[in-house]
Amino acid sequence: MADAVERPDGPNVEEDSVVLDAKGLRALAHPVRVQLVGLLRKYGPSTATRLAERLGVNSGTASYHLRQLGAAGFVEEDTERGNARERWWRSVHRTTWFNDPDLAEREPEAALAYQQSVAAIYTLRTRQTLNELQTMPRAWRNTFDMSDCALRLTPEEAAALYQELAEVVARYRRDAPETAASAPEGAERVTVITQILPELDAPAASSPPSGHQEEEGNPTS
Repeated sequence: MADAVERPDGPNVEEDSVVLDAKGLRALAHPVRVQLVGLLRKYGPSTATRLAERLGVNSGTASYHLRQLGAAGFVEEDTERGNARERWWRSVHRTTWFNDPDLAEREPEAALAYQQSVAAIYTLRTRQTLNELQTMPRAWRNTFDMSDCALRLTPEEAAALYQELAEVVARYRRDAPETAASAPEGAERVTVITQILPELDAPAASSPPSGHQEEEGNPTS
């Protein structure tokens, strides 16, 4: 993801990425701040008032969290756009990386709050697409997919799976406000969300059942 991903060792790490330290993790341990950073990365520079309208909060709340994000180095004032009456903000980075087990252990509450905020945003995006799906052109409806597939892997195999998926995604055109105009005709924003979810309490089957067996996953497209 362009706004929140969790592995700094992947092939799609960019120069304008930030790897969370303790200060950054605590600064992002709030859902409104995670959303503000995401909106600035997705749509480009904006004001607290406009961002507040998108999030459904008051402008004072948005302004406060933008200042906190600014103090932590995630956003900065866009002085070319701002004036005495209106402050514009822009994101400093394109992506956020968080995969430090030691940091997660030292800051368990902040780590959980940040990760829960990211997960909530992913869920919201899925719901928004579902709500708009029936009004989309058929060509785009046919690209929509929600699938899950149960695998039985070692930790090393799971890490290799992530690496392969990240390499596939990295082959495609990244989305950014400043590059949208140069994209081919018909190109739209497409969000790819990958989740590898260990289920350590799932009991292993003693023997495979007889007869036809269906995958647990239910692809929809």
